[in-house]
Amino acid sequence: MRKSNISIFVPHIGCPCQCSFCNQKTITGQITAPSAQDVKNTVETAINSNKDNKFEYEIAFFGGSFTAIEREYMLSLLEAAKPYVESGAVKGIRISTRPDAIDNEILDLLKSYGVTAIELGAQSMNDKVLAANLRGHTANDVRAAAALIKKKNFELGLQMMTDLYSSSRGIDFATAREFAKLKPKTVRIYPTVVLKGTYLAELFESGEYTPAPLKKTVALCAELAEFFEEHEIEVIRIGLHANEDIKNNMLAGGYHESLGEMVISKMMFNQIVKNPPGKYKVYINEKSISKLIGNKKSNIIALREAGYEIEIKFYSVLKPNELRVV
Repeated sequence: MRKSNISIFVPHIGCPCQCSFCNQKTITGQITAPSAQDVKNTVETAINSNKDNKFEYEIAFFGGSFTAIEREYMLSLLEAAKPYVESGAVKGIRISTRPDAIDNEILDLLKSYGVTAIELGAQSMNDKVLAANLRGHTANDVRAAAALIKKKNFELGLQMMTDLYSSSRGIDFATAREFAKLKPKTVRIYPTVVLKGTYLAELFESGEYTPAPLKKTVALCAELAEFFEEHEIEVIRIGLHANEDIKNNMLAGGYHESLGEMVISKMMFNQIVKNPPGKYKVYINEKSISKLIGNKKSNIIALREAGYEIEIKFYSVLKPNELRVV
């Protein structure tokens, strides 16, 4: 049974800051805040389409800072979701929020409504980068919130952004290392995207900020994902969900509709070139063949140019995206 989120986006309400990169309507593709009835309708639709039990569902409140929104509204959403947890129709409830919107009282409340996983929008573990991007919290806020979340036996997830204003490759890797110390179960990696109507757009248009090109973004995300895998931390998302608003409002940055696949493809390339140039058999699950080959055979071409000749063999025992080089 595959795990899947029933995603309900709560747009930019409750956030005390307007971060440099943030345009929630563009990111989520919506501006209307969901009602309790919207929650019920969305969950019922998902459950009714799962008659063959292919999916194990989790209700996920994403988009804004869930624990910072008006309390009565937050409780109405949780009230609508709770019966599905109690009945076993869904595994639990996942929320995303700010590190400085977590304390013992709110965690006890979330527990009582069936929340099982909490993701913190940490973005960076460098205080100068956080301040430059108007985040309104510190790295120590992330550490404190993560500790409380784990103490209360919630699943911890952390979200980071690469290539933020005032950041660098080294700072991004330092953030990854700090994340590993906190031992989250999951991580999401979001390369920075410059959207119209944001402070970051002003910095970009003035020439003060220039994001990395897509190729460098893919390479960095592949290295970060490899790092998290080595530390047994699951990377559950790379890049923003594709929607027309992002494409229409993006000025620059590390965005591509297939960014996740491009990163996996780069990770496969990296695994092969750890070996000396030569001829190799590469065993892979048949479902992952397109990622190994790369867009327009980019991996195959790059491998040949680097002195590698591979023979692809299918091996169904391997997990998707897993490969062996012999």
